[in-house]
Amino acid sequence: MRIEFDRDTCTGMFQCTAEWDAFEENRDDGKADLRDSEEEDEDVFVREIPEDAEFDAKMAARVCPVDAIAVYDDDGEQLIP
Repeated sequence: MRIEFDRDTCTGMFQCTAEWDAFEENRDDGKADLRDSEEEDEDVFVREIPEDAEFDAKMAARVCPVDAIAVYDDDGEQLIP
């Protein structure tokens, strides 16, 4: 399972940081950061989700008010928009 974070879309509400500790507040930029991620496209960051963090990652995606976070299963199917 992997997570994709569109940092450009992020508005800095930081709700994701309360759900999964892989997200952290970046007050200087007014946006969240996704730790241990790689930039796949400009301002789009991806990383694998550890099995023990799947629920938290899904919750982080669900609470994002601007849908900047998407979760995909191992087959590449989007689970959370």
